[in-house]
Amino acid sequence: MKILVISAHPDDETLGCGGTLVRHRDQGDELAWAVVTAAYVPVWTEQIVRRKQTEKESVAASYGIESPVFMDLPAARLDTVPFEQLIQSMDEVVEKTAPEIVYIVHGGDVHSDHRIVHQAILSALKPPRMKDLGVKRILAYETLSSIEAGGTEEHTIFVPNLFIDISRYIDKKIDIMSLYASETQDDPMPRGVSAIRALARYRGATIGVEYAEAFMLVREII
Repeated sequence: MKILVISAHPDDETLGCGGTLVRHRDQGDELAWAVVTAAYVPVWTEQIVRRKQTEKESVAASYGIESPVFMDLPAARLDTVPFEQLIQSMDEVVEKTAPEIVYIVHGGDVHSDHRIVHQAILSALKPPRMKDLGVKRILAYETLSSIEAGGTEEHTIFVPNLFIDISRYIDKKIDIMSLYASETQDDPMPRGVSAIRALARYRGATIGVEYAEAFMLVREII
């Protein structure tokens, strides 16, 4: 089975579905990864931009992803990019990777890039286009430090209806997250190790396992 995860920012995928990706790899599935944005000068220094690029490459290697797609659009400035360009980019990466399952960021959290990427993916993958491209399922994952900082309006709330047991993979998820040295935080912050483990433990308790990741089923074609 082919799996595609689309991240607005490099660390989204590990925070949201890193354990699930390792589980897919362990089961022999083929992983693909697209990162929409990147740090850029002068907002970030050249040294930090290079460091973040190295981090992405190390994470891709840890997942066994040979040809990640780095779109390198400006982080926190996706609202300046023509929306039709984003839609076309999403369509192209899905056509190129031919996934059956697509994991995407949640569209209701506080980060504007997440909302824009979510809407662009759904615009690109309308049901007829999903069928044409062979995509059977779209799942939205939750991202610590963005999900819990979102609003209280009904359309912004993350309400999971699909859970994946990652009990065997929680340590690997945390190991991979540690590769994002420029993005991790010390405890008790949201991107600290204890918070990552606590959320996975809470989601696991929901389904009676030690650790799990939670998703919203956005769209499915059977």
